[in-house]
Amino acid sequence: MDIPSLLHRAENALLPIFSEIDAQVKENLRQVLAAFRENRVGVHHFASVSGYGHDDLGRDTLDQVFAQALGAEKAAVRVQFVSGTHAIACALYGVLRPGDEMLAVAGAPYDTLEEVIGIRGSGQGSLKDFGVSYRQLELDSTGAIDWLALATAVKPQTRLVHIQRSCGYSWRSSLSIDEIERIVRIVKQQNPNTVCFVDNCYGEFISTQEPTDVGADLMAGSLIKNPGGTIVTAGGYIAGKAELVEMACYRLTAPGIGSEGGATFDQNRLLYQGLFLAPQMVGEAMKGSHLIAYVGDKLGYPVNPAPFVPRRDIIQAIKLGSPDKLIAFCKAIQAYSPIGSYLDPIPAQMPGYESQVVMAGGTFIDGSTSEFSADGPLREPYIVFCQGGTHWTHISLALEQAIAALLNGSPQLPSLP
Repeated sequence: MDIPSLLHRAENALLPIFSEIDAQVKENLRQVLAAFRENRVGVHHFASVSGYGHDDLGRDTLDQVFAQALGAEKAAVRVQFVSGTHAIACALYGVLRPGDEMLAVAGAPYDTLEEVIGIRGSGQGSLKDFGVSYRQLELDSTGAIDWLALATAVKPQTRLVHIQRSCGYSWRSSLSIDEIERIVRIVKQQNPNTVCFVDNCYGEFISTQEPTDVGADLMAGSLIKNPGGTIVTAGGYIAGKAELVEMACYRLTAPGIGSEGGATFDQNRLLYQGLFLAPQMVGEAMKGSHLIAYVGDKLGYPVNPAPFVPRRDIIQAIKLGSPDKLIAFCKAIQAYSPIGSYLDPIPAQMPGYESQVVMAGGTFIDGSTSEFSADGPLREPYIVFCQGGTHWTHISLALEQAIAALLNGSPQLPSLP
């Protein structure tokens, strides 16, 4: 197979899609710039404070900028969030109380939430340990939200509905903003006081609207994914109704402290700059996702989402069907990564995951899936999940090697001089 010709045909076929993405990037950047301008961001906001983090002007203004850019009343952007899972856990523990029920409406949540909820593991202080019950609505036979079941799913004890926007490690369509709006409307019709929470990881700036624009009460995500623009070194955010954001912050810090604490350790400039870059970086990742889908489809592999379908997150899945192909694909991506290209990804147990995971992550920031990465759990049907990308041309180069690995068992790396 002439791999360069295949990629060239793919790029030409996708040019109209790329043009549409560029227009969306422009609109999202317009909104971000408006938030910067209206909150009068200046170089003095790059300074930070130490210790408790009291009266951090840069951090507090960044919270306001984030809130406006994401269509929320309030946001808390903190480097103290270890990950997106940590931010989500703080939101859940902040809102839920003993006797409450958490209802997941998009099937099983991402693996790393299982121990938070108490589905897996014991004695770790899960929600289950604290008397919070859990229920989930399974997806219908097509992998979509079961709208009929959702119409009567909210019970008197259902305090919070969990909406996972991204597909995670499941073979389903990620949720669109329209679908999230519909879920919120159906839930609120049953009980206006039920909190609609969205796990927004991988979804920021995919659309010109965010879940909080369409009625979600609270959402959370990671800064080493979309909103960090590939340059923020750590952290996460929570955004939504002011009261709920503060309740989540009581779990991050302590009751009585909440969002008032948390020094940013001279990271303010990166946090602002990452948000400014985020629309563009997400656009590049979306282009790369379409390219991966097009090529995977032409090679005969099932892909999710399909090549010309509008993106709903920055994840592209390919069903490879065997552990050897999954490992070979990840090795090829690692070999064409800027960092650690000499390393071979091997399946291993990772904290929070039930299955062994093979992961190609040659990124400048450890674990940054807004940079280009590929990974998958070592379980049937052996799906590789590709995420992110700082520019789609890098994805094209890495994909060339991944195709060679699938066809020949190893990437065709250029010889060194």
